[in-house]
Amino acid sequence: MNLKCIVVEDEPLAMERLCSYIARFPWLTIREKFTDGMDALVYLQTQSVDIVFLDINLGECSGIQLLESIDKKFEVILLTAYSDYALQGYELQVTDYLLKPYSFERFAQAVEKAKNNLGKQTTPEKKWLFVKSANQIEKINLDELLYIEGMRDYRKLHLVNNRKIMTLQTFREFEQELAGTSICRVHKSYMVALGKIDTIDKDGIRMGTVSIPVSDTYRSHFFSLLKG
Repeated sequence: MNLKCIVVEDEPLAMERLCSYIARFPWLTIREKFTDGMDALVYLQTQSVDIVFLDINLGECSGIQLLESIDKKFEVILLTAYSDYALQGYELQVTDYLLKPYSFERFAQAVEKAKNNLGKQTTPEKKWLFVKSANQIEKINLDELLYIEGMRDYRKLHLVNNRKIMTLQTFREFEQELAGTSICRVHKSYMVALGKIDTIDKDGIRMGTVSIPVSDTYRSHFFSLLKG
């Protein structure tokens, strides 16, 4: 699942941090950034997006006024330094309400909630994957996939029954194609099937006799998926 979003935030540092958080989700793409609520409102009247990250205090057109002025067909994550708007956010049926300064872990929870809500409206979870290998394209049932390992220019897919497939497809391609499934990136050199994990400890993931590291870059997102 690849999702489109816009960011509406008039504080430069808050905008920078928010965009850096969004960049950590490969299936989330920023289409536009706005510092003015009215400009965002005009954009949303003609463009389709999946998620709106919306600051409340925006000058002439607040985030609340923006939502009251448009037929909402997207998930909304409200951002504010004040708790006074929580009730209005609830009444407007926003996806989540983040109080500044919010952590990446809290942000990830909100994003996953929005994705899950959108997933209920779209297609069911992907069941298989087509992989280019040697001179052919192989169909892989996702319930047979254990993990994907990076090996220089190649990616090795480890499947049940000790089956392995080598491919030149990149992790970026796999992340895009497997977004919304239970297979996620945990390290620059690994993606894992969450349902195939045996144990998790301070050293990483164990699958049978195999040990897979979890890097700081992907740790928060990985654990948010486990909780979900």
